[in-house]
Amino acid sequence: MSATWYECKVKYRKTHESGEQKLTTETYLLDAISFTEAEARINEEMIAYTSEEFLITNIKVSNLSEVHPFENSDRWFKSKVSLIALDEKSGKEKKTNVYILVQANDVKEAFENTTQTMDNTMGDYSIPAITESPIVDVFPYFSKEDEKAEQSNISETSETLDTEEVEETELV
Repeated sequence: MSATWYECKVKYRKTHESGEQKLTTETYLLDAISFTEAEARINEEMIAYTSEEFLITNIKVSNLSEVHPFENSDRWFKSKVSLIALDEKSGKEKKTNVYILVQANDVKEAFENTTQTMDNTMGDYSIPAITESPIVDVFPYFSKEDEKAEQSNISETSETLDTEEVEETELV
């Protein structure tokens, strides 16, 4: 089952680098099963994010089909990808548009990241548009089991690294 992504607009008082506080509205993306769950989840995330009061001004279903974060990137870009298929009856090309959110530092990098994401696609495609998204942050859904598995993977990785460091030290 694919995720349903919700765009949530939240208004709150943000302290800027100059120390000045301004009322700001920012857009966040999260996946949820319903509007009710989306509202509950954005409330949880914002309580952890800011100590100020906040107001959820809008929640809407996003038309994104996939979200791809990339390390060392700070902005989100919405890529329009046209999947090209041949209609066997008429012999004409048929395009189906999908929207993908990729993380990048600029439009060129967003294009490269979109291309990298689409590399394992067997069909033909084109990328007719890439625009910077107003989305500030993405909160994917993690079930309690996912969080526990992620924590155990982190623990196992750190234990493995500690063991390797000890073995390297002993060899020297």
